[in-house]
Amino acid sequence: MSETSERQQAWGPLWIMRSSGGRTVDGYSAPSVLWSMPALRWYVGGGVSLLWLFSAGTEIVHAAGSTASAAIGITLLGVYALAFLVATPINWTLPLRRRAVPIAAVFALSFALWPWLGWGVGALWTYVGVVIATALFPWRVTWMSVFGLAGLALLFDVIGSGWNADVLWVPAIIASISLMMAAFMRSIDSLARMRMAQREVERLAAERERGRVARDIHDILGHSLTVITVKTELARRLVDADPERAKAELAEVEALSRGALADVRATVAGFRGVSISGELAAARVALDAVDIALEAPSTTDAVAPEHRELAGWVVREGVTNVVRHAHATRCRIRLEPGRIAVEDDGVGPVDSGTGTGLAGLRERVDAAGGRLSLGRSDLGGFRLEVTL
Repeated sequence: MSETSERQQAWGPLWIMRSSGGRTVDGYSAPSVLWSMPALRWYVGGGVSLLWLFSAGTEIVHAAGSTASAAIGITLLGVYALAFLVATPINWTLPLRRRAVPIAAVFALSFALWPWLGWGVGALWTYVGVVIATALFPWRVTWMSVFGLAGLALLFDVIGSGWNADVLWVPAIIASISLMMAAFMRSIDSLARMRMAQREVERLAAERERGRVARDIHDILGHSLTVITVKTELARRLVDADPERAKAELAEVEALSRGALADVRATVAGFRGVSISGELAAARVALDAVDIALEAPSTTDAVAPEHRELAGWVVREGVTNVVRHAHATRCRIRLEPGRIAVEDDGVGPVDSGTGTGLAGLRERVDAAGGRLSLGRSDLGGFRLEVTL
């Protein structure tokens, strides 16, 4: 089975998608799909095309020998029209191999009008061709079916009227309208699939972002809450024995909680801010991708809460330079009170002090009252250091 065939067997046409259990993703079963919004839209378009049946109705009335015969013929024509309209929505709920059943039913119903139309029933097969087109068979099957139907209509016209130029009109109409509808339906189907794929991408992106935020918050709060718990327990024990030390411990708890809160806010803000914890996590991913070993602290407690966003920018710019320019195998990030440094064992300083990224970082550092310095690290490569 070809890739197209497998895809069409796994997915129904248009907005109605098959799933196990005989139900569709949109919640439509075979009976309920007939009243779904896609089906109602199809009825409007298909109903307009039924205007072409007036000529067949006129022929039935003229060929009928009595009023009763004409009434029966017009009723059967109405049944044929109804079968044409419902065949396409029904095909939306069927696997590929069973979509020929509604097509065969519409084709067979056309012969119910044989007593009135005779060999002229082939003029009704334009509607059969449209049902073939809306079934979204693989293109090879669609072409063979449509041209086979047109060839059969040509044969019926030749038998019924003899060979003349007019016998080519009905086969030409069947082939052109059916293939045009097949191309149109594939365009609609492709658009619907792209929209569903876009929604799936959006859903996966949202899940990925939730996972990122969850990981960042875990990294931010895991250590901080542990330390806060330990220091709170210690302060509780020291309240009576050493009140001053208890106050000092509680002051540290307050500082830790404020720092953790600042990091959580920066993480939740996403692109509106940069957090040192998030940048450390990103650095691990980026350096691992280029096989550079990372030596970094497991916590950000050494950085004052008011400097953690700036520290994030320092780490981001430093790691970016390591990945792009250092040709290093090892990177070290230091977070100390009043000092942030990114070092590597790569090629060392290469006149990079005028880069746009470093210029922007220098402006941030100057605005915070700090000092940025560049030089050779004790690892043998480049060192980016900010003191505050």
